[in-house]
Amino acid sequence: LIILLDYKTKDTDILAAFRVTPQPGVPPEEAGAAVAAESSTGTWTTVWTDGLTSLDRYKGRCYHIDPVPGEDNQYIAYVAYPLDLFEEGSVTNMFTSIVGNVFGFKALRALRLEDLRIPTCYTKTFQGPPHGIQVERDKLNKYGRPLLGCTIKPKLGLSAKNYGRAVYECLR
Repeated sequence: LIILLDYKTKDTDILAAFRVTPQPGVPPEEAGAAVAAESSTGTWTTVWTDGLTSLDRYKGRCYHIDPVPGEDNQYIAYVAYPLDLFEEGSVTNMFTSIVGNVFGFKALRALRLEDLRIPTCYTKTFQGPPHGIQVERDKLNKYGRPLLGCTIKPKLGLSAKNYGRAVYECLR
């Protein structure tokens, strides 16, 4: 166990566990800190707005790292994110921050989100479906199976006829 910060997680923090494989020569502490920074307030370049505000209340913190048993150069980096970083009720905003750009980060050879714990106070900000799952199932006349959606690819370039055919095949 590598303790990185004297940081005690709060009940209101979003907690993420990332499996991290640093590039050769990159210490695990640096890799964990890079994940926390890049997935919250950090960026790969200097921006002129950096000095306009303190980012302490928004930044993710890698608070400890465990080596993965039986795996060379793999670690679980535990990152705490303050709720102030996220827009209430927006799954998109939360996931864009936590798993957006960070997967292409050069300090890492590999990265995988292993676990995510979302505090109850944050989940209560999500409204859910406007009518509930039963109303949606009744409208679609689909029961006893998951309801799935998809994006037709390519998004552009299909004729109306071919796009309609692709949608039909997807929904069939």
